[in-house]
Amino acid sequence: MKPRPEPPRGTTRAITSLQNERVKLIRSLEMRKVRRETGLFVAEGASVLVTARDAGWVPKMLVFLAGSAASGIASGLLQWAQGADAECLEVSEAVLAKLAAKDNPQTMLGVFEQRWMPEPATGQSGTESGVDPRLRGDDVSTLDTVWVALEGVRDPGNLGTIVRTADAVGAGGVMLIGNCCDPYSHEAVRASMGSIFDVALVRTSPEQFLAWAKAWEGDIVGTHLDAREDFRGAPYRAPALLVMGSEGPGLSPAIAAACTRLVKIPMAGRLDSLNLAVATALVLYEMRRDRLAL
Repeated sequence: MKPRPEPPRGTTRAITSLQNERVKLIRSLEMRKVRRETGLFVAEGASVLVTARDAGWVPKMLVFLAGSAASGIASGLLQWAQGADAECLEVSEAVLAKLAAKDNPQTMLGVFEQRWMPEPATGQSGTESGVDPRLRGDDVSTLDTVWVALEGVRDPGNLGTIVRTADAVGAGGVMLIGNCCDPYSHEAVRASMGSIFDVALVRTSPEQFLAWAKAWEGDIVGTHLDAREDFRGAPYRAPALLVMGSEGPGLSPAIAAACTRLVKIPMAGRLDSLNLAVATALVLYEMRRDRLAL
């Protein structure tokens, strides 16, 4: 039997069947195993897709509700996808209901290839604009930046929010140490609000991180319950690396020992810790205080 030819790219096909192979593929991307095997992920919503387009990404597939892309932003996104030779699938409401999020579903989504970067090299730890130069293809070597490293983060909502915050403060990128949740899961991508397309992502093992961290030029800052230094008064030496531990356990002893500075967020109530995304945002904004202005 001859193999079935691939559909022509850059054209639009109407799909109404839930048994369509492309529909099955997109639905399967809800599973981390499939995302890992295919290297693909789904981003939903016109505003998020506009961010992807503006950041220079192109989709492998674009899915939209039948009749919804005749004008406006959706029409422009369809033209963008067609110009990038993406598969464009015009689907029925029944099909879209199986592909879109159950909570506040959107009428358009894209399938993209994941991007993973190597650890920032000496002299290339970030850019003034906060976007790693390898994401844009720029030759930039300034060290005046901050990176974020997360050890064992398990909540995709927290991870996506931290990616969004890293984007907001102009961080160079986010490193994931050890067994972290997937930043390309639906929950994390949605929580990032499009910042997943603007922030460099690095994944590494604890052993690789510890070996790499020895050559980091600036401060490696960790938050720790046993720290005695207030995070608001620490003189952070650039390029700074903020290391945050997982929800609950916090930093492992080995990673904490690799930090050049341990800081703490003071609290007046009975709780001894904050939500991971909130704590990360507080420290990041303090570390970038002199670099942020209205």
